Amino acid sequence: MMTFLMQILEPVIAPFIMGDKWPLVLRFIPFVIFYELPYSLLIYVGLWRYLYERKKKQYPQSYAPKVSAIITCYGEGRRVRDTIRSLTEQLYSGYIEINVVVDGAAANKNTYDAALSMKDYVSDFKSRFIRVIPKWQRGGRVSSINTALNYVSGDIVFVVDGDTSFDNDMVSKAVRHFIDPEVAAVSGCLRVNNADVSLAASLQAMEYFVSIETTKTGLSEFNVVNNISGAFGVFRRKVIDLVLGWDAGTAEDLDITMRIKQYFGRYKNKFRIVFDPEAMGFTDVPDTFAGFFVQRQRWDGDLSFIYFRKHAKAFKPSMVGWPNFLMLVVAGLYSQIVLPAMLFFYTLWLFWQYPLYYVLSLLLMVYIFYFALISIMYITSVIFISERKKEDAARIPLLLIFPFFTFCSRINSFFAMLLEIVMKGHRDSSMAPWWVAKKSKFD
Repeated sequence: MMTFLMQILEPVIAPFIMGDKWPLVLRFIPFVIFYELPYSLLIYVGLWRYLYERKKKQYPQSYAPKVSAIITCYGEGRRVRDTIRSLTEQLYSGYIEINVVVDGAAANKNTYDAALSMKDYVSDFKSRFIRVIPKWQRGGRVSSINTALNYVSGDIVFVVDGDTSFDNDMVSKAVRHFIDPEVAAVSGCLRVNNADVSLAASLQAMEYFVSIETTKTGLSEFNVVNNISGAFGVFRRKVIDLVLGWDAGTAEDLDITMRIKQYFGRYKNKFRIVFDPEAMGFTDVPDTFAGFFVQRQRWDGDLSFIYFRKHAKAFKPSMVGWPNFLMLVVAGLYSQIVLPAMLFFYTLWLFWQYPLYYVLSLLLMVYIFYFALISIMYITSVIFISERKKEDAARIPLLLIFPFFTFCSRINSFFAMLLEIVMKGHRDSSMAPWWVAKKSKFD
């Protein structure tokens, strides 16, 4: 009986017992020890710190500065009505000015007409105003935001996508942080609106929950929020003026995040970029795996462009401070650029160098590690952070396949990086038309 069990278990335990001077398992352990565990621990410490501090924080109810919202639209059609409606119906005592910018309005008449149709609805609400700004020539998202800046008059500026909607307390939750003069911007929390449409959408909902709601909550406690989401970002108007608005090109969300950090780093000013998991927005994601991978080809390719071309000189502690410098290296360069390449070549090397049973046993070990890591983080977040516990808990069985989803996503990131390096993929982006991207000095 014992012999039979050993025959079954031998492939599984082979990486632990092979007589190589440097067993393959030891080549995996340093990666776990020096990256995954410390990074996860940092998030966990920040998470518990947030939960502790949340009980003590009190915000004055009387603070309600004028807010200007910029809704960037291109081909959303009637969906923009939901975005306008959710901003209009906010439970916020202050004034909300809604600026709807329709890019390429001549070719997007449905979106333009849908925005115009909401004027009477918004006018029925006290302290609400809507302005529809047609941009007849297509210029991209950055062009839309900067155009709207000529009209906005609020002290706090919300920049959101035309297909994003919000909880009705979102504005009050986001704005409350700006009573602290050191707060430069607030990164809003995003959830997936169409999570139950398909398996692909459900897995993305889990990814958003972990990578945005959980991870950014932890990072925010150490003032190292890595990105202000383009679909839902909130800025102090004075800070926007200091960095001269948005810059031409793609990946405008990461770009302005880094430029804000660089500005305050250069002038040694105290500042904070806050993430608030209670300031909630909802966005649609691709409901097929093919659509998901195409979307991430653009997103991940844009990262290479930002890190290697546009902001290569920013990777200095003197530019952004040591905490943000380390976060840029670990969570930016290493996690999003180096790791996908390592994972791709390492996997190929495994299958080339070792027997199939040995490779599969090692990959099983890797799977078990990542399954345990993501399960602990996900379940902890469901219990302590989630405001929709039943909905998030229902997806717990999908944790079994989530490591495979993450693996495929990282391999896709590697090819996105190649596309950017070899073909300059950032030139062909829905965020910035080629004739706009080409004019960038970083082209």
